[in-house]
Amino acid sequence: MAISITMPALSPTMEEGNLSKWRVKEGDRVKSGDIIAEIETDKATMEVEAVDDGVVGKLMVAEGTEGVKVNSVIAMLLEEGEDAADLKAPARSPAKKDAGPKVDAEATAESAEHGDLLVNPAARRLAEEQGIDLSGVKGTGPHGRITKGDVVALSGEGGKPKAKTPSPEPSKAKGGRVFASPVARRIAADKGFTLSDIPGSGPDGRIVKADVEAFTPAAASSIVQQPRPADVQGDTPYEEVRLSTMRKTIARRMTEAKQTVPHFYLTIEVEIDKLLDIRKDLNDAGEGPKVSVNDFIIRAAGLALKQFPDANVQFAGDKLRRFSRSDVAVAVAIEGGLITPIVKGADLKGVAAISSEMKELAGRAKDGKLAPEEYQGGTIAISNLGMFGVKEFLAVINPPQASILAIGAGEKRPVVRNDQLAIATLMSVTMACDHRAMDGAVGAQFLQVFKTLLEHPVRLLI
Repeated sequence: MAISITMPALSPTMEEGNLSKWRVKEGDRVKSGDIIAEIETDKATMEVEAVDDGVVGKLMVAEGTEGVKVNSVIAMLLEEGEDAADLKAPARSPAKKDAGPKVDAEATAESAEHGDLLVNPAARRLAEEQGIDLSGVKGTGPHGRITKGDVVALSGEGGKPKAKTPSPEPSKAKGGRVFASPVARRIAADKGFTLSDIPGSGPDGRIVKADVEAFTPAAASSIVQQPRPADVQGDTPYEEVRLSTMRKTIARRMTEAKQTVPHFYLTIEVEIDKLLDIRKDLNDAGEGPKVSVNDFIIRAAGLALKQFPDANVQFAGDKLRRFSRSDVAVAVAIEGGLITPIVKGADLKGVAAISSEMKELAGRAKDGKLAPEEYQGGTIAISNLGMFGVKEFLAVINPPQASILAIGAGEKRPVVRNDQLAIATLMSVTMACDHRAMDGAVGAQFLQVFKTLLEHPVRLLI
């Protein structure tokens, strides 16, 4: 029986991906391990390998398709002796271990509203259009799958809906959620309609496609229309730019971070004149890679976590994880957003080694070639906007990390030494901390160690 190939989850947070490119075409013979497609996630473009041998029977998702849900079927693979006609039969999932989650081709397509029901895609679409609740329907297909014929039998001859009595008021589920088919919801959203204003003609007042198409705002006296984007903008010209997968993920995760992580902020000023002198000497010597101020900062953060492990933690519900290794995530701006490649064991690496590693990681990050393990994790993060002249700023923690250092520009400022006015190069550093994982005193003591290391940079070279 034909084997379904599904959209893989290439990272723990991945919910959907873009099918950037097919490396195979229908009729190609593939072996386990062959590269069959390129998938664009929110962070990188990854290659997908076949996990079974066979012939590509059908490519279910077109090249260039965006927003393909994880575990949805993207292709069908024919086994020895099968042909395209076999694709009419339900596909089985490959049983190999470590192949990632695989599901039946038709079962994958079933709506979340149907729970664990097995529903043929055509049956699901017809049920949505007719407003039929499938939860009590007994399917006649394999393993009890609900087929289009089952839905047709319920809805009347030729698939036409049985007569329904429109409900005068929209029916709501427990908790106030409006009953509406997925198709009806999408059309209502496109038209800017509020579902709670639309009377439903489906079972128990469920709103179906026909209800939305027949609805006019004037028909509801209680409707207060929300302004459309054009109304809000007035006559100011604008364009709508479609969000990339990366930007959607950033928006979602940063919203979750600010809503669920209790941030507090600590700011210090670090004198970096000695650091700048040592950096100049190292670069002028011409031995090894050119080092940046950020390389010293990464090294200092790693050592500070090693010396003060109470800050090298992560909140995990009813427990606290304290890490023995300093993995420093560094924000790198790339087209469409940012990514945080990780310098693992920064406390164990010299400044020159960190410099070489960051150049290599940043280069591959901008090319979209980082592997998930190279940008997922980290026990602290660094965001440096000093090169743009930003004096100081507040960064948002990237969960599950418990802290992030926002690095400002180094600039000449007046300081007082021995009651005398002097000039020094100062750099503002603001630490955002997760108050669930650490208190103010912990963050402050970490910053003391961090500041001391940067102001005595020879310790960073040992």
